[in-house]
Amino acid sequence: MTDKVNSQITDAITQTNVKVLGEAPAQSMSMVYQAMAHSLSLSMQNAVLAQNGMQQLNAAIISTVCHRIISLKE
Repeated sequence: MTDKVNSQITDAITQTNVKVLGEAPAQSMSMVYQAMAHSLSLSMQNAVLAQNGMQQLNAAIISTVCHRIISLKE
């Protein structure tokens, strides 16, 4: 019994391995870019929410100050 493998099979496996190794850097960089874009979008969302919270505080402070000013004249 011989343990020889068909050369077409070994060529196909070799080509597949070369393809995987050739695409690995591009795929890993695309994952890095996606993770960076996601973290950037999260930080932008946090900034928007913080700005919204400050605007709500600003509205509450202005209404309180206006109420105190009006109550001083009475």
